[in-house]
Amino acid sequence: MAASIAPIAAFAALILVAGSLGGGVYEIGLIDRVWPSNPALVQPGRGGIDRKRFWIPMHLAFEALLVLALWSAWPQPDARRWLLTALAAHVAMRAWSFAYFIPRALVLEKAGDFDADQQASAKAWVRASGWRLPLDLAAAVSLCLAIAALLGA
Repeated sequence: MAASIAPIAAFAALILVAGSLGGGVYEIGLIDRVWPSNPALVQPGRGGIDRKRFWIPMHLAFEALLVLALWSAWPQPDARRWLLTALAAHVAMRAWSFAYFIPRALVLEKAGDFDADQQASAKAWVRASGWRLPLDLAAAVSLCLAIAALLGA
């Protein structure tokens, strides 16, 4: 039973990590180019977008599906190795987010209009944020390879 769940859970997790990649590209390509000079764009209290409404459910659902895929594929060493790689990439991205990005984003979301130091901090945040995408991409590639291993390809 668990073995039949593994490819479905891994594929569902792949769909969500693809959505996460798309969300990241959207933020980097559109939102992050503008908000350091227009902070209201990312300040929900001022009518801006509330990124938590997308990212919290996205990450929680992805993490649950990844854990389910890993649990159900555990007896298959090739799939397990790729699922653990996907998990490691995601944990690295989340740890970095919790340690750096989320605390600074919360401060900047509450700041109102930016002074020069806050604008410099926002620009530094934006420059560093793009480096999270390769970790999501690594998780996506690892999930593809896990699915191939699960399906015997």
